[in-house]
Parts: sequence; C-alpha cells; structure tokens
Amino acid sequence: MCGIVGIQAQSSVASELYDSLIHLQHRGQDAAGIITYDFRMHKEKGLGLVRDIFNENNMNLLSGNVGIGHTRYPTHGGFGHGEIQPFWTEVPYGVALGHNGNLVNYKELAEEITGREKRYLNTTSDTEVLLHMFATALGQNGSAKSDKAFFEQICGAVKSVFDRTSGSFSVVAAIVGKGLIAFRDPHGIRPLSRGERKSDNGSVDHIFSSETTMFHSLEFEPKGNVEPGEVYYVSESGKVFSKKLVSDEFTPCIFEYVYFSRPDTMMNDVSVYRSRLRMGQNLAKRWIEKHPDVLPDIVIPAPSTANTAALSLAYELGVRYSEGLYKNPFIGRTFIMPGQAERKKSIRHKLVPQEIEIRDKKVMIVDDSIVRGNTSRQIVRIVKGMGAKEVYFVTACPPVKNPCFYGVDMPTRSELIAAQKSVDEIRTYIGVDILLYQEIPDLVEAVTRKGDHNIDRPCMACLDGWYVSGNVDEEKMNELETMRLNDRNGE
Repeated sequence: MCGIVGIQAQSSVASELYDSLIHLQHRGQDAAGIITYDFRMHKEKGLGLVRDIFNENNMNLLSGNVGIGHTRYPTHGGFGHGEIQPFWTEVPYGVALGHNGNLVNYKELAEEITGREKRYLNTTSDTEVLLHMFATALGQNGSAKSDKAFFEQICGAVKSVFDRTSGSFSVVAAIVGKGLIAFRDPHGIRPLSRGERKSDNGSVDHIFSSETTMFHSLEFEPKGNVEPGEVYYVSESGKVFSKKLVSDEFTPCIFEYVYFSRPDTMMNDVSVYRSRLRMGQNLAKRWIEKHPDVLPDIVIPAPSTANTAALSLAYELGVRYSEGLYKNPFIGRTFIMPGQAERKKSIRHKLVPQEIEIRDKKVMIVDDSIVRGNTSRQIVRIVKGMGAKEVYFVTACPPVKNPCFYGVDMPTRSELIAAQKSVDEIRTYIGVDILLYQEIPDLVEAVTRKGDHNIDRPCMACLDGWYVSGNVDEEKMNELETMRLNDRNGE
C-alpha cells in the first residue's frame, strides 16, 4: 500500500506535490519521492517521513509544471534508498512512474524483461518492472506528433501492460515534453481519484491521487475516479484524453475502508467515514443478537482508525463513548511498520490509558481489525492494567485468514492469527471475556449501502480466499510468501 499523486498545472507543482504527500503520509511512512520536469527530469527522494526528506533547498530544484509524487509502504522489494519511488528511465522521451499496488506475476515478468528484452533491473521492485514494460511498449508504438495521436500511442502501451500483468496497480506517470498519465488495473483494486481546478484565466489544472484528502486544501474539485481499466492523458497544452481499454469486474479493496484510507476521503464514490459509521451500526446489531444480556459500561476505540465505528456502535447500544486510550500523534501507524519488534515497541509508546475512564468498568474495546494479534493483546493488557472489571473486544473487520498479494502487508499465513487459531483461541490469546468479529456480509453491506459506486463486489481475498486475478494457487502462494520473507530478511 502506498500513496501516489500526479499534478499538471499552469505553474510550478513542487509545493503542491509536497502538500499532497503530507496528506498521503498515512499510506506510507518508510520513504517518499517527487519527480518533476521542465526541459529535463528533477528528482528528490529519501527514507523517512515527507517532512524530513524535503526542505527549501531541494524543493527549489524541483522545477516544472508537471510532476508526480509517492509515499512508500513496502509490500514487495527491498527497503533501501534504491527502492524509493518514483522510478524513471531516459528512453523513450524520459518517463517517470509511481505505482500503488502489487504484481502477482512479478517473478515471471522480471525474468522476461531481463532475459528476452535484455533490460537491466536495478531493484527488486515491481514498480521498476511496470516502468520498463510501459516504456518499452511506448517506444515500440511509433513517434506521434499530435496530442491525439500520442494518446493512442499511450493506449497501446497501457493495453500491453494490462495484457501482461496480473495483480493490482494504480499508476501516475510523467513524460518529458508530453504531460501527465494515469491508469488503473482492470479490476480497480487500488484507488485512484481525479480532480480539476479552474483558474481566473479559464485554464484548468489536473490532479490524480490515491485519495481526495488534499483536494479541499489545494482547491481542486473532485471529478470522480480513474475507472478500472481506464487511462487518462493530460497533455502539456492542457488537453485531456481518456479511454476505458478493458471492462472487467470492479473489485476495489475492502481493507481501504476498514483501515487504510483517511475517513475524510471519498473512495470509489463511497464516503469512508460513512462506511465506518455503518460498520459500527452492524456490529451493534450483531452484539445485541449474540449477547443480549451483556452491556458494557463504556465503549473505547483503539485509536484512531476505529474511532468512527466505535462512535456509532456506542450510540446504537446506548452506551457512553470515551477516548479512554490517548494516542500519541507523533508515533506512526503500527500496522505499516516494517517489523514485529518495532510494532510492539510502538504500541507501548503510542497508547496511554486514562485510568479514570477505565477502572472498575466493563470496557468494550473497538478496533478496526485483528491481523497478527499482538497489537490487540497489548491493548487489552493496557486496559486490564488500569483496573477494568471486564474487557470485551469488538473488531470492524472479519477474521483475516489469507495473505494479501495486492498491496497490503499481510504477507504470510503463519503471521495471521486467524489462519492459525479459532475465534475462541484468539479470545484466549488476547485475554478478553468476549470477542466479536464483524461478519463478511455485514462488512460488505456497510461499504456498499450508499453511494453511486458501481462496485460489483469488493476484493476481500484476505478474508474469504478469493483472489480476483485468478492465478493464486497453493504453489503461487508459497512462492509469494517466500519472496516476501526474503525481501524482509534482505536476501
């Protein structure tokens, strides 16, 4: 999971790309990069948070009215400086590309590119593979003169990518002397929104981004999404071309709504905030159905992704909502930290209990999900240590039983507690009196109840084992799990 953004404007875009990456920081804290161009490419990348990478000196070097940016949360590839996006190549034209997602057939594609096509891969990142596939196909499709003809050239290159790849990818790219490109995989697994901003002189600026979170502050008007299998091209002169190249089942990732996306974003024409409110409503109904004689004294979210669901759950139960766990805002998101030891350490630093809200009470903790189980166990220990009479644990996401190979860090079955233990065993492990998971139909209903979204069904392979790409069998799963573990161990 990563954050991507591309902007084409009438003036320099560097500062607005920086602001956009700040808004997308929650989608990746490991690294970030920006590439712009005028007569040539200008790039700046670094490990760490956006605010620590960019400064006045290096921002001044990022000249140009077209550019792309990326915040990195690695699910494939190494963790060094060379893996930081966006990537770029000089041939043809000069192409820079940033990618959010994951290619299931990376190994096969890498072998084709290095063997048959004689390209050198400098990293183990699937984004570099995407870049080479796109750039090679673009160079083979001729040298168009007009914007319209160049768009047809782009369509041919993107269609080639669609034909060869399996997995998830939302992409922004900048081509020197040509403009800005955005496209999305045929299933639309990873998000990609678009917006426009009109100036006083009648010109229009364009933005493509993983989320709409920065649109308001940058005064862009939301214009919907890049649809599954669709490509957009904004030329340097401001002409906009789009075409849906492939029609397939629309299966956006459901975990975006549960955890990853900011609540203030509109994703696939569905409000993330409202979907989380509905998750809480559905959880309350299930609680009343399964435990009609049990009512907590207080509902406390595991901050802060679960706050919204906890708020509506408490309202439906008629129980007081309290932020009984204070979150230190300067500690990052533990789910996307690179190692288990780092996650455990951060939980102790991140959450501080408020004893007056907890002691001698029956406490219901609401969390967005239970993935590895260690964070949940630590939270329960914190609450029990403050003198809770009883502790109930409710999660907005059903049991996560399968790895995600489409861009979320759920890499191996051995690390997923629901793949190893029953619900009752998990309840015992995390140490609570009652454990309630959201049910899959209730989660789907919460996401799809409202909005003109055209979602056929969400991608929820991590929950139900159905991989939309259709090529994840036991052999492929073992291969991908081994690849992930090797990446993590630096092999």
